[in-house]
Amino acid sequence: MTRNRPINEHIAYLLAQATRQVHQKLDEEFRSEGVPVEQWRILKLLVEKNGRPMSDLTQAALLNHPTLTKMIDRMVSDALVYRRPDPKDGRKVLIFISERGRALNDRLSRLANLRQAEIIEGYGDRETEELKRLLSELINHTAP
Repeated sequence: MTRNRPINEHIAYLLAQATRQVHQKLDEEFRSEGVPVEQWRILKLLVEKNGRPMSDLTQAALLNHPTLTKMIDRMVSDALVYRRPDPKDGRKVLIFISERGRALNDRLSRLANLRQAEIIEGYGDRETEELKRLLSELINHTAP
């Protein structure tokens, strides 16, 4: 017989709550730049590997396709990224980061690193590394 557990005993709920709290703090930090956290994730991903197809960005940035498309449109208008046809497949479009996007990413990454340092300071180096290891294992274990 399944016991009716309180919601705060469910891993999915705890992960969602932790994500929300960390996300809110980053949002507060990024507000000074007028950029949502999702745009930083896109910029960061493009710094790591420039010239990504939308399908790759959708998955890596943790966004659905319509949301990513709107965000990329906005970022193109702000000259943070640009689109180019894929030289290997003209039907595909690749997204590239601009110099302006790189400069913004640098500023946002400094803010994100400060926020992460606060988390590590409050949580501890060893515990943080263990949490990251456990979360990575959970992600790999539950991947489709």
